[in-house]
Amino acid sequence: MNQGMASLARSPSAMSITRIPQGHSKSLQLLKASKVPYVLPFHRIHIRRSPVCCTKFPQWEPSPVTYALTEKAGDKFLDKSSELFETLRSESSDSRDEASITKAEDRTDTTNQPVAQLQFLKWPLWLLGPSVLLGTGMVPTLWLPISTIFIGPNVVSLLSLIGLDCIFNLGCTLFLLMADYCAKSKNLGQASKSKPPVSYQFWNLVATLTGLAIPLMMLFGSQKGYLQPQLPFIPYAVLLGPYILLLLVQMLTEMLTWHWESPIWLVTPVVYEAYRVLQLMRGLKLGVELSAPAWMMHTIRGLVCWWVLILGVQLMRVAWFAGFTARAQRQLSSASADA
Repeated sequence: MNQGMASLARSPSAMSITRIPQGHSKSLQLLKASKVPYVLPFHRIHIRRSPVCCTKFPQWEPSPVTYALTEKAGDKFLDKSSELFETLRSESSDSRDEASITKAEDRTDTTNQPVAQLQFLKWPLWLLGPSVLLGTGMVPTLWLPISTIFIGPNVVSLLSLIGLDCIFNLGCTLFLLMADYCAKSKNLGQASKSKPPVSYQFWNLVATLTGLAIPLMMLFGSQKGYLQPQLPFIPYAVLLGPYILLLLVQMLTEMLTWHWESPIWLVTPVVYEAYRVLQLMRGLKLGVELSAPAWMMHTIRGLVCWWVLILGVQLMRVAWFAGFTARAQRQLSSASADA
């Protein structure tokens, strides 16, 4: 204890003082002047921290993309980075195009087989349809004697004449159905619809209504006494009754073909109008047997001339439509050649 106290009581000069660097001596002088206790500097202790590896990433962070670089591709790795998505899109579009082409080829292969089989069924219809039209329309009118059917101006004669026209109407309907079937496209996937122009529909209605209004006006004038000698209703119905009934059937058939956009809208009036001329010629023969008045015979002759004129206009429309389709096909062929 005495030695310890003696060592503490020694003067500072007697104690061993370590050498302080110049930088620290200047800081000590400043500390003495400011009277702040000086704390001896300690060397920093470097602690080696071990890296923490996390293998799981949160759901909102995408997984890092690693690229294996080679020595040759080290400098050229990002040369075409701007076209990366374009190449991916082009590859995906090419693969889709190839898949669609293969699907289309499979469909055409499967659809061409039944289409080729159906084409063989259409060939007999080119003769069967006109044969049905000839057998139901022309044969009863030309070869069947009217004297065996027509007994006189009575209801039985009227019904027998209407029956002949109904037989023709059935044959005409079968003919139009066959024509519609033959007019369809070879490829069943394509729609074979044809809509007539508005002007065509308008003039057809005008022609039909004119042919209907003329006999009705004659009947009205005969019943009111404006036309002399008067013609009773039964003889009038025998002469022009089947004509009016078949004219109404034609109007209904044409409207249906326009509504369904069937390609036979150009053929329908031609078939009915050709038979109507024969129907009116039959009415002229019956008028001679019934001793019909002169105004009635002139009316029937005028109707014959009217429907022959309308039939000629319809045939000119058929020729115009054929030229129109030929021009359209040429334009399509030239456009495909230019493309």
